[in-house]
Order: sequence, then C-alpha cells, then structure tokens
Amino acid sequence: MYEPKGLDSASAQVPPQARRVIAWLKDRDTVEQVLQSSLGDPPSERDVTLARMGDVLQATAQGLSRQAAAVWAGVPEHVLYGWTEHDPAFAAALDAAAALASAHGIRPGRQSTSTMLRLLLLAMSRGTTKLDAITLAGFRHNRFRALLKASPALEDLLEAARRVRPPRPRGSYVPGGYRPRRPGRKPPPRGGFRLVQRDAAEELQDGHDPGGARSGRRRAGSPGA
Repeated sequence: MYEPKGLDSASAQVPPQARRVIAWLKDRDTVEQVLQSSLGDPPSERDVTLARMGDVLQATAQGLSRQAAAVWAGVPEHVLYGWTEHDPAFAAALDAAAALASAHGIRPGRQSTSTMLRLLLLAMSRGTTKLDAITLAGFRHNRFRALLKASPALEDLLEAARRVRPPRPRGSYVPGGYRPRRPGRKPPPRGGFRLVQRDAAEELQDGHDPGGARSGRRRAGSPGA
C-alpha cells in the first residue's frame, strides 16, 4: 500500500524525545520481564495472561475498540475473543470497561486522545502502515491531517515509529503492473481470443455434426444412404 511521508526518512533528523517515546512503547515487555525476574521467579503463563487481560481492560476503558485493544495488549485478536468466550469474569470486566468509556463520552472519532496516538504509534512500530494505523486508532483521517499539519512534534513521532518497524519480508506481494516480465515470454495480445472446446449439444443446436466431414462420409457410404 502506498504510504505518503511528510519527511524524507533518509535525511530527516528525529528528535531524541520522539525516539525515547517509541523505545518506551516497544520495550514494555522487556521492562515487565525485568520487574518479574527481580522477584526471583520467571513469570508463569497465568501471570502473563492476567497482565495482558489487564492491558485489554485498560485500553477498552479508554475508548479503544476490541481490535485496537488487542494490539495495545500485544495479543492476537483471536486470543482475545477466546478469552471472552471461555472466561466469564473477563468478559464481564470487558463489558464494564466499555460501559465506563461510554458513560464518560470517550469515543474515538469524536475527540483525539493520547491513548489513540499511543495505539497508532505502537501499531506503526510493529509494521502497520500509517493509513491503517490511523483507522485502527479511531482517528478521522481529515482531522488527523489537520493535527499533523499543526504539530511538527506529531510528525517527529510518526517518523520515529517508521524507523523502528520491522522490514517487510522478502517475497511480499507486488501489484501485477509493477512485476517485471519473465524473459522469453510475450504478454498476451489485447482484445485477443482463446480456444474453447464446444460440446456435442452446442454443435447440434447450431446445425453442425460433432463428427465433422469424416462422419458425413461414413454416413454417405453406409447402407441406406
């Protein structure tokens, strides 16, 4: 997907503050591991799950959608839906978090919040395109363009997130119009035709014998012809 950039990524100088913000977002898991290891034991699967559930509830209480909350918590979306189906306590807490956001009028799209921006930057740093991250965070595109135009600091954060996202895997999809033609193969002619095989029923409807002239000669030489 084409992604416009306000700054040239090769020459733009990203301020240290913007780099520190993105590093803080990406190093959250490392911080949690250090905190847990300082207590003597590595975190169990249950501890990790409960921490991720808490992150989902935090994001939901601040108005993010379930898809965005999954990105915020760093869990696959299907895992989040599995939790809601098999853990009634978590499902009830998630509904309560959504009700809390709604009661206080926190709805992405109506206003721009730091939570939405944090989610946008986190998604971009993990490889999501800028346009998809804007939609995921709940920003209205025209409002976000106005924010970007008025805030150089916002562009600095976006550029810092672009720089740390993982490279695209080799062999990723390329539109057909941009693919080089294989040597020795000519492109098909425009407005050409293709060969099709007609069945016997179609030929009989058009007055043709499926056997052609050869079958006609056999009939001519057969008795009673």
